[in-house]
Amino acid sequence: MAFDKAEGSFSYRAAALIIQDNKLLAAKSSDYPCYYTVGGGVEINETSEEAVVREVYEETGYRMAVDRLVFLQERFLTVDRGRSHELVFFYLMKCDGTIDIQEGSFTDQPPKETLHWLPLDGLREINIVPEFLRYRKLDHTGGIEHVVSRE
Repeated sequence: MAFDKAEGSFSYRAAALIIQDNKLLAAKSSDYPCYYTVGGGVEINETSEEAVVREVYEETGYRMAVDRLVFLQERFLTVDRGRSHELVFFYLMKCDGTIDIQEGSFTDQPPKETLHWLPLDGLREINIVPEFLRYRKLDHTGGIEHVVSRE
């Protein structure tokens, strides 16, 4: 769900934290220099949990379930079109069995978007957005963390 107004744009998104073997699954587009989480916009009459499950399946081909909500982010940024405000729910995902996604596999957006396994202990040195992901324990069990970022 997203809309544009004269003073900027707003989007409501759901994002997946898919962790296996101490690595985070991330997407990368050839159009951008950064990595980002699997996920996308929440549709009208869809919960953020339903959206993240749908987006994970669309982008990876795997049916995963939500383990728990980990982060709720209010992100304020400036992009090419001007000011933007995002509300993003970050869910830790779980899957029965091993996730067999090869490095560089395409998402549902070939040939531009590919999937990559990023080492959790090396995220501080990786260009990933939103930036707070570089500095947080992504699978923490301390409840839901509210993150406000201005980029």
